[in-house]
Amino acid sequence: MTPIDYGRSFVIGTGASNECRFWIESRLRFIDEHGIVEEYLQGGSCKSEYTFVAADLFQPDNYDFLPVFGPELGIYFRRKAYRNENYKSYVPNNEMFGGVTKHLVEAGHARELVTNEEVREATYRMSPIVAQIEIANPDTGLRAIMECPIKTMNTEKGGDHYQVDSGPLIFPDLSQRVKRRVELLSLAFVAFNAPHFADFVLEKPTEITPDSGEASCQVHHFSELISLGSVNRLFAL
Repeated sequence: MTPIDYGRSFVIGTGASNECRFWIESRLRFIDEHGIVEEYLQGGSCKSEYTFVAADLFQPDNYDFLPVFGPELGIYFRRKAYRNENYKSYVPNNEMFGGVTKHLVEAGHARELVTNEEVREATYRMSPIVAQIEIANPDTGLRAIMECPIKTMNTEKGGDHYQVDSGPLIFPDLSQRVKRRVELLSLAFVAFNAPHFADFVLEKPTEITPDSGEASCQVHHFSELISLGSVNRLFAL
């Protein structure tokens, strides 16, 4: 799986009323042992807005909006300040901004960073770095490769250490088989500092209990912690 150049990869809507362009923030390749491969693209976040009006562009009950584009169905994530029922909705491709055109630019000179020293040196050179995190579940026969640009990197010369902390990215639940694989997707952040495991924090309904003892409420928040065996690759572009 050749990394894409995230600085130059986009999707753009073809609808007459709003040709909305989204920067690609992560990519997921779903691989089934029966030979089925599906690819999903996560667009960058924005805020709910009224487009092309003369004034007051942002909607008053505002929410974070994030799209995921898939082969048949995509996802609209709408995150309000409270747990809203339409947080996740599944949308046919042709209804997402009138259908979208994908512009994915493969990285022409991607170099895999094999050692910790190579990771640190690429970080010091300010090279764009892309991660691929591969996970698998032999019980279900499902495998996935998550890919994202590294926005945050921690390094330490003295101990020859690095640590990735980046996201959000598309995270797949490989523990079950369903007819519509798009239903297995959620949003997560990833952290890893070795090639053989990755830790994730997933966005889930999260209970908030005020110190005052008042009634609690729920929000969508990155709160569920998962650690998985994985194959992690880093590439300098």
